[in-house]
Amino acid sequence: MEDEPCFECLQRRFQSDFSNKLIFSYGVSDSGLPFGSGAVVQMANPNGEAASAEFILVCMPTHANDCLAKYVDEYFMENPEGSYKEGIGDIIVSEINQHQAEVGVPNLTDETASSDSLLNRSESLLNGDRKIILAGLRSRSSKCNHSSRFSCSRMISALAPVARIGICSDFIFEELASDFSSGSVEDHVLCSLSLLIEGKATGRDSINFLNLVGIPSFNEDIFPGCLMHPNIAPILGMLKTSDYVNLVLPKAPYTLENILHYSPNALNSEWHMKFLIYQLLSALAYIHGLGVTHGNICPSNVMLTDSCWSWLRICDNPWLRSNLSSGNEECAIISSSRLGCFIAGCPSQDLYADLKLSPSIDWHLNFDRWWRGDLSNFEYLLILNRLAGRRWGDHTFHTVMPWVIDFSIKPDENVDEGWRDLSKSKWRLAKGDEQLDFTYSTSEIPHHVSEECLSELAVCSYKARRLPLSVLRLAVRSVYEPNEYPSNMQRLYQWTPDECIPEFYCDPQIFRSLHSGMADLAVPSWARSPEEFIKVHRDALESDRVSCQIHHWIDITFGYKMSGQAALAAKNVMLPSTEPMMPRSVGRRQLFTQPHPTRQCATWKTGNSTNKLAVHQCQGSELVGEKPLLPQTVYLQDLEEAAAFSEHAWHLSPLYCYHPKNLADDVSSVEEPPSESSKKGISKTPELGNKNGVPSEIDLNYLLDYIEVDDEGSVGYQELLLWRQKSYCSKALSEDVAKDIFSVGCILAELHLRRPLFDSTSLAMYLENGILPGLIQELPPHTKALVEACILKDWRRRPSAKSLFESPYFLTTVRSSYLFVAPLQLLAKDGSHLRYAANFAKQGALKAMRAFGAEMCAPYCLPLVVAPLSDTEAEWAYILLKEFLKCLKSKAVKSLVLPAIQKILQASYSHLKVSLLQDSFVREVWNRVGKQTYLEMVHPLVISNLFVAPHKSSASAASVLLIGFSEELGVPITVHQTVLPLIHCFGKGLCTDGIDVLVRIGGLFGENFIARHILPLLKNVVRYCIDVSSMNKPEPMQSWSALALIDCLMAFEGLVTVLPKEAVVKELTEDQSFVHVMVLMQANLEIPVLQVAANYLIALCQRIGPDLTAFHVLPKLKELFDELAFSQETANGSGSLGRALKFSKSKVDEDAQMGSRMDLVLLLYPSFASLLGIEKLRQCCATWLLLEQYLLRCHNWKWEHTGESSRTGAENISANRPIFSKGSVSEYNPAKLLLNGVGWSIPQSQGIRGAKNLIAQKRFYSLHQDPVQRHAASSSIGKREPWFWFPSPAASWDGPDFLGRVGGLKDELPWKIRASVIHSARAHHGALRSLAVCQDECTVFTAGVGPGFKGTIQRWELTGIDCVSGYYGHEEVVNDICILSSSGRVASCDGTIHIWNSQTGKLIKVFSEPSADSLHLASPLSSASKINNDQANMLNPNSLTSGILTSAFDGSLYTCMHLLESVEKLVVGTGNGSLRFIDVVQGQKLHLWRSESIDSGFPSFVSAVCSCGSDRMQVDGASALPSWIAAGFSSGSCRLLDVRSGNLIASWRAHDGYITKLAAREDHLLVSSSLDRTLRIWDLRRGWSAEPIIFRGHTDGVSGFSVWGQDIISISKNKIGLSSLSRSADEEGQHWVTPQKLYMPDRGTRHLSVLSSISILPFSRLFLVGTEDGYLRICC
Repeated sequence: MEDEPCFECLQRRFQSDFSNKLIFSYGVSDSGLPFGSGAVVQMANPNGEAASAEFILVCMPTHANDCLAKYVDEYFMENPEGSYKEGIGDIIVSEINQHQAEVGVPNLTDETASSDSLLNRSESLLNGDRKIILAGLRSRSSKCNHSSRFSCSRMISALAPVARIGICSDFIFEELASDFSSGSVEDHVLCSLSLLIEGKATGRDSINFLNLVGIPSFNEDIFPGCLMHPNIAPILGMLKTSDYVNLVLPKAPYTLENILHYSPNALNSEWHMKFLIYQLLSALAYIHGLGVTHGNICPSNVMLTDSCWSWLRICDNPWLRSNLSSGNEECAIISSSRLGCFIAGCPSQDLYADLKLSPSIDWHLNFDRWWRGDLSNFEYLLILNRLAGRRWGDHTFHTVMPWVIDFSIKPDENVDEGWRDLSKSKWRLAKGDEQLDFTYSTSEIPHHVSEECLSELAVCSYKARRLPLSVLRLAVRSVYEPNEYPSNMQRLYQWTPDECIPEFYCDPQIFRSLHSGMADLAVPSWARSPEEFIKVHRDALESDRVSCQIHHWIDITFGYKMSGQAALAAKNVMLPSTEPMMPRSVGRRQLFTQPHPTRQCATWKTGNSTNKLAVHQCQGSELVGEKPLLPQTVYLQDLEEAAAFSEHAWHLSPLYCYHPKNLADDVSSVEEPPSESSKKGISKTPELGNKNGVPSEIDLNYLLDYIEVDDEGSVGYQELLLWRQKSYCSKALSEDVAKDIFSVGCILAELHLRRPLFDSTSLAMYLENGILPGLIQELPPHTKALVEACILKDWRRRPSAKSLFESPYFLTTVRSSYLFVAPLQLLAKDGSHLRYAANFAKQGALKAMRAFGAEMCAPYCLPLVVAPLSDTEAEWAYILLKEFLKCLKSKAVKSLVLPAIQKILQASYSHLKVSLLQDSFVREVWNRVGKQTYLEMVHPLVISNLFVAPHKSSASAASVLLIGFSEELGVPITVHQTVLPLIHCFGKGLCTDGIDVLVRIGGLFGENFIARHILPLLKNVVRYCIDVSSMNKPEPMQSWSALALIDCLMAFEGLVTVLPKEAVVKELTEDQSFVHVMVLMQANLEIPVLQVAANYLIALCQRIGPDLTAFHVLPKLKELFDELAFSQETANGSGSLGRALKFSKSKVDEDAQMGSRMDLVLLLYPSFASLLGIEKLRQCCATWLLLEQYLLRCHNWKWEHTGESSRTGAENISANRPIFSKGSVSEYNPAKLLLNGVGWSIPQSQGIRGAKNLIAQKRFYSLHQDPVQRHAASSSIGKREPWFWFPSPAASWDGPDFLGRVGGLKDELPWKIRASVIHSARAHHGALRSLAVCQDECTVFTAGVGPGFKGTIQRWELTGIDCVSGYYGHEEVVNDICILSSSGRVASCDGTIHIWNSQTGKLIKVFSEPSADSLHLASPLSSASKINNDQANMLNPNSLTSGILTSAFDGSLYTCMHLLESVEKLVVGTGNGSLRFIDVVQGQKLHLWRSESIDSGFPSFVSAVCSCGSDRMQVDGASALPSWIAAGFSSGSCRLLDVRSGNLIASWRAHDGYITKLAAREDHLLVSSSLDRTLRIWDLRRGWSAEPIIFRGHTDGVSGFSVWGQDIISISKNKIGLSSLSRSADEEGQHWVTPQKLYMPDRGTRHLSVLSSISILPFSRLFLVGTEDGYLRICC
């Protein structure tokens, strides 16, 4: 570290180089101290805030023989003007491609092209206005031998082809950052590849890039090209100063080390591990092909992007930092005798002068030194921080130190006062045990600590005097207030619940303020200066008192008290990550799982050399030393404890490579002489067209053939061993190349083991004796074979990177996915990425890769479609989404594609959104994922495009979609998921298309639907809004009610045009009130509302005619006319518009706005006079004279005997008067267009059916039919209409809870269960034992007892409550039924499992255990013919004492079953307590998990099964197996098993009786019911010993339940019980079920039948129950 600057000096240097335009985020260091030559930086905007992506800036000192410096200097000698705008690779590519197109220059990779010829030909591309410098090809004079094939300059240009070379300046860096963010660095390469896929003329860029990624094959004898390898970290710039070069790299969000330490589950799939290793090998093959090696492959040098694409970091590895900086072949580690910044005058030169840390982190060595007193507490804690990943200067994950004193008095070891208790965390000391216990007991996820031990807020507050104000405003508080920061150390300690930072132990500058408004941080009174305070504070940290307790603090912060019972006892349980599958760059790493030893030598002094205890510790060996000062026995005991602890923590010193001197001297193989090609430097590469039949040209067909995936199973182990034998015979590698392969093998092993394979001891044993670590036996066989090949002791026999690529270990899906994804990692524009992915997918790439390969590629492609796109890009995105819909399995569509679709539908208007709202696309989504998923994830977002400022195009598309799908959804779902949400949107910006949807759905379903389901809801809205207007409600509520009334009146206007006249009058006057008149009578309503109501009333009266108007409407208007006649003519009254309301032009005619409520006279009186005649109007209106006088006086209106009003002298008034014809109500009236047969938009797939419904089913009536006949016909048809039994939702109307609130659609439509039976049907002769509802909620399967005590299954269509088919193949009572995910198949259980076709009732397969009764297998196909449907049923109606549950049955009989949807497998419980797995796709039985007897008494069988995660997906896109399976037993016990291994996770006594059902509400919640009369909720995060939430209240055993959201409906005898997971306990801490009997409205009685089964129809807001007397009852 003596040749590296401190971070403060590095920051000053960067700020000077870039004119203070860079934001220095934090320094990058490999040690625990703030020294390093790299930093994370950002470009700043004029306000000093970050304005670009993050970059890594590496400062590379230059020397006389530095190859990198020569490379940069040679460029400047050729180009004295400075930086050019393109990278080296860009210029080479663009110019040579142009020349190739004109004169046919061969490809750069052609072996026939020598370096000289290439140089000459590329130089011929120079023109007069532009100098092209091929720096990588000009430095042939370099005499370095770092590469066996090429010069260093040429090698650098090949590894950094896009690097821009220039003088350090903020302008150059800003351009570089802009080019990177815009994607212009490598855009030409991707465009060339897209042209190749499209079959158009293209340059050599695409072919050269494909050669880089292994097409046609990986070539180890490559010629250095001018394209960047996609798996090598791109060097974006080389910016020169006088004595160093700054390298610029993009900052990747993660490293592989981050993933392994903080989120190992992010690489939980073996496929993804292989994919990562494949990428590393690709980069390594390219580097080795250049004749150089990496030399330092380890997890920290593997950078990972957001999509976990890997970049191998090379900029600071030996080939560049050491080898190229000198002529030496080896990079020796320089041991510094003095730590400190090498820059003269830096204060840090003295701060760390007494430290003894080495640049490399060797925990074992440093632990030994610390334990025996040769290393300070401060240094040892720095090492632990570095191992935990903490970074000095990174405010979000800063290095942490303990507070050791409270600063009240000067620390004195002889006085107890003032010392901090290190056995407790600072969080615990600050919060108190009582508060932490309360937090743990009341939190949903039990925890004591919710934040890091050192938060960003605390760090920035500690360092407030030294940080820029912009950082403080961002991290602490947006408004800078200096007086709010603690002013002295004691106040700071009392204020914070967080730990300390190392600056308070070493850097006095932290006390001195840089801000004029903030005073220095005051030191305690016992210190005269910050320097004295630092010395005393540091001495306190190193004191005997702290040294004897520091191990407790280590246990809490880094050790075993971070998890398990130790964390619980220490009140240190941390809040776990909410997304463990997501990669993380920071987190709390637990270093130790055993208690940390106490320090042997307590006291450490600076420069102390008096301790003669020389304890040399090596893992696995004894500690030997001189005679200790302690008694011999005590010392030996402590020594043994320290040695055991050191051996336990061996993983903290991982090794991924070795020094050549560690190799054994007696290697059996004989080194082969170097090949001729190696001696020459540049080998002769065979021509592409003459090797193994590889085509001379690569086109689309070749790519599709290469990417095609065959049906393949797992890798054959014998095939892998054969490959390994062949690899021994390949040509010998160089030693350095073999070391790189060794490192790859170590990383592959660690990915699987989640622990390093080697440390210093195990590696030494392997290199000396050939003894492999025992851990290697834990690897999967195929991985073990590959790892052993990579780490062979004889390095000459290790396979090359090319040989590893060709191994059968890597499946073809890995290779295909790599080819598809690699171009997406080019530094190109998003539009180019999208074009490439869409075109390649359209040409059949995803199809050729099959479903799994497409699923692996989806996470890399789908983020492209959610960004803002142009119209052309939207077309590409649409193509890409369509292709993924076609190629992915339904589970992958649900987890990957639907979230992308959701983001698009939630965004502002785009061409892509309109495309996705088309019928054909949504129907394809529906078909792939099912109706239930569509309703849950897509349907609410379709509706959201109709309100809150919707775009016209997207609103129109959404309305057509909702109308077209309504019939297929059915009446219940349409009402609850479309009609109610749209009415809910009233007053919230609902557009006319939204109201159009209501009207057209009403017209589609007919008069009865409108009368029963829509009009009652609209009436309720009107009444509620009128009530709100008369109350003293807040302004937003009043505005909402006015807007909602207008929307409601518009819906009325559209719907009444569909109804016959008599029906209109009947519906509007049903409650002795006319809705429109009721609105007009309200004096508190806004004027626009009154105007709309008046206009719609006139239009309605014109529709129903003068007779019905005079009879029904005019009497109700009399009161209004009387009120207006006697009111003040000039006063606006309370009805004036007192607030600004925004109405659309289609809702209120802005050219004819009413000025006051009196203008209603002008609107209504002349219109009714024209409609009814003046005489009839005067007869009904006693105040006609006053009204006509007002009209004459104020509006110059009077009635003429010709029947038309006079217009003389009033032209200026009548010009502004509203016209009261039909067309005046609204310029756009969709209902009238619908009635006239104009403008009806029906999806093509629904056109015939839609017309048939509208005409053939006579939902509209002939205009020539007599009204009485039409009414009679309506009455007779209504009973036979589909869904005739479905009740009106208005019955459960509750206005305040339903309208006027802000939130999402799903949150605002609660389901209020009324426990009412709305329809019943006799389903079976005997008990109905089981229910299964299809996802469409239209089809139900019932399993029950048929004639002859045989099991029967009926299929019911809920549209008409009709039994349409059945299955009669069971000989015994059916106790369970399951609808399989695969098309049209059902599984039913009567002791055996029958798989049958639900459409035809034909048996497909029967499964039974070998010892099952042979009768269960006897002629199942012919058993249906033996059923006598008239045979009487004599079954005992008590389900708990009949059938399989109490029979003396064979233990091998199947008792219950559960479907694992993601893998199409059934888990079946048996009578002997075992679980059988059945593959329903292949039709075969799989493994059997046998269960040991839980109880020694009565034999227990599996009574219920459920699983967690069966419908969930991994974050990486792979289908996730359920993480656990729960089995409930008849004895009341419950078992949890790991689904992957079958191992028992937990077993406990869950209930005191028979478990009737289990359900996994969430990943961590298990719901169980039992005959012990309770429901229990088990939170698996709390552990198995934690008490569950127990719901009591049932007086009989709970025979079943069903879960919807947070609500649980349970059944017990003849009652249902309602309970909620969100409901808190009562005062005594008890949870209660609310039991009640089902109410039967038609009989006015409570239902008394015993309930046997229950199932919820969530989207229809219904639930079904089966009864012991065979009835199927539909309830709400």
